[in-house]
Amino acid sequence: MKITRISAYQVDLPLHEGSYKWSGGKSVTVFDSTIVRVETDAGITGHAEVCPLGPFYLPAYAKGVRAGLDELAPHVIGEDPRQLGKLNHLMDAALKGHPYVKTGIDVACWDILGQAAGLPVCELLGGRYGEDVHLYRAISQESPEAMAKKVAGYRDEGYRRFQLKVGGDADTDIERIRAVRAMLQPTDKLVADANTGWLPHEAMRVIRAVHDVDVYIEQPCATYEECLSIRRHCNHPFVLDENIDDIGALLRALSDQAMDVVNLKISKLGGLTKAKQLRDLCVSRGIAMTLEDSWGGDITTAAIAHLAHSTPTEFLFTSTDFNSYVTVSTADGAPQRKNGRMAASTEPGLGIRPKMDVLGEPVWSTK
Repeated sequence: MKITRISAYQVDLPLHEGSYKWSGGKSVTVFDSTIVRVETDAGITGHAEVCPLGPFYLPAYAKGVRAGLDELAPHVIGEDPRQLGKLNHLMDAALKGHPYVKTGIDVACWDILGQAAGLPVCELLGGRYGEDVHLYRAISQESPEAMAKKVAGYRDEGYRRFQLKVGGDADTDIERIRAVRAMLQPTDKLVADANTGWLPHEAMRVIRAVHDVDVYIEQPCATYEECLSIRRHCNHPFVLDENIDDIGALLRALSDQAMDVVNLKISKLGGLTKAKQLRDLCVSRGIAMTLEDSWGGDITTAAIAHLAHSTPTEFLFTSTDFNSYVTVSTADGAPQRKNGRMAASTEPGLGIRPKMDVLGEPVWSTK
């Protein structure tokens, strides 16, 4: 089997809530998503989605996905899409860095591999654990009262895990954490995610002010060294996210005992192949994980579900269903939230069928 053609489709994904806000005044109202289609000479076609969280979150931007495909495509046309290790080696040799660009090709080829094998991707990633997986709900940054009200509403929908967007004014963030925790039951999980937004002195103020609150602290500061310093003064469970962008960063964090939970994003790492590598290392070292991506719709949610569902249950802290946040559906067969949980498809590959009437004509394609 050989790759014969690669195409990219651009889709706007507006949000049900109108906007998504996090630290530093950053916000997005419509996400620019790229759907990648990989065709083969065997008549099997795979799909993936890459959707950066704007151009100011990670070193990634939407137009860069399409531009990067133009660089990578000549190096993978004619290659066997089922040979994921070789394919990633070729991409890394052809384009240094830019893992988010490689994600579209990698995930689409996992979709092809699953279809060719007649197996869901989760079974190829390690096996299916349990009936479904826990989801968290991200709570966009607003006033403490508004955030607490939203948490109460989402709890009524079945969510039991919440990621609170903080990283703003320290005094307001203290109020946010306390107001939201007061809405929850003791068994509910609350993560205060600063998304690198605090300076170290602000992070110290917050964690000391909420010392009696049951809350996880996620990525309080911009650099790894700053986060490690806060970790060493913090009695709360600690999560790292933005700083863990490859296996070297993970190995360093494991050696430093820098976190209790790590957030692994598929496109931040370069696709399912490398996400699996880091996932399996975390399992072997006893570190729980949030498994997700930067953003996306139906196809991203499908990929997340397969990675999460193939992770031993005790190591999966939580996951997410981005397709429930947006107003546009791009594929049939994607996982759907039910009582704060979701399950990976049992169909071969990712189990999705793109809605070509929504995708329209490709904005880029190989000849």
